[in-house]
Amino acid sequence: MNKLLIVGTVAFDAIETPFGKTDKILGGAATFIGLSASFFNVKSAIVSVVGEDFPQEYLDLLSDRDIDISGIEIVKGGKTFFWSGRYHNDLNSRDTLVTELNVLADFQPKVPVEYKDSDVVMLGNLHPMVQISVLDQMTAKPKLVVLDTMNFWMDCALAELHEVMKRVDVITINDEEARQLSGEYSLVKAAAKIHTMGPKYVVIKKGEHGALLFQGKEIFFAPALPLEEVFDPTGAGDTFAGGFSGFIAQSENISFGNMKNAIIYGSNLASFCVEKFGTERMLDLEKEEVYDRLKQFRELTQFDIELE
Repeated sequence: MNKLLIVGTVAFDAIETPFGKTDKILGGAATFIGLSASFFNVKSAIVSVVGEDFPQEYLDLLSDRDIDISGIEIVKGGKTFFWSGRYHNDLNSRDTLVTELNVLADFQPKVPVEYKDSDVVMLGNLHPMVQISVLDQMTAKPKLVVLDTMNFWMDCALAELHEVMKRVDVITINDEEARQLSGEYSLVKAAAKIHTMGPKYVVIKKGEHGALLFQGKEIFFAPALPLEEVFDPTGAGDTFAGGFSGFIAQSENISFGNMKNAIIYGSNLASFCVEKFGTERMLDLEKEEVYDRLKQFRELTQFDIELE
């Protein structure tokens, strides 16, 4: 079975949307990525850090889905990373209310020995130097390295971000971040410029408007499934990344054609994530539901057209 190494935050989130609010619940990029990737036939492990306040039941939730948690460090006396945010009515924009780095401030990732030769490495949203230190620990060059990042690192650690980008195959960012990183408004031009920074493949996420995949002059667009209800978009991008990297790890096919499939699988899983607060929907999701919605995606995107 192929190995997928996931690096990112395991955290507490407190979320407020127009439909309600939560107290501290399970969150973090690596959590969403891991839960999403667990729907594929891969051996996965999370590298992260939590405090002594992190409930054992949350760790058990990950273990129960065959996610290796030996790389999650528990800091005695420490407090877990905490983020709180409030979404606006359109759910596309949000205000960060609280960010408490806590144990994440001094995080030095330790990759489990068994996963130092992982086939696919998914670098979740973290400081670029943490992402680089993970790549430095690999004993064999991964078949694919996927990088997720955000505008915060573009603002405060751009030089380090450029360094890690030289060592990855795929970058996944949203449209606003792609424009900031490239200095180009056109997403086609933005992707072309980002290619020159290292990644062979550029995935630009557009939320409810789908996702774009670029490799050189080749472009693929995958729509987002129109949903009756969107409850909470927290973690949707990470869920997408988990579906994308999990499918690639399972299929062992690193080609533009197969990445089209990975984009659809990622979009499909992300469409479930937004239906409840935080990780709730991913935790009660059944494989049959995933399959049924994939059929909906196929119906949405297939058509016959006569070319004269």
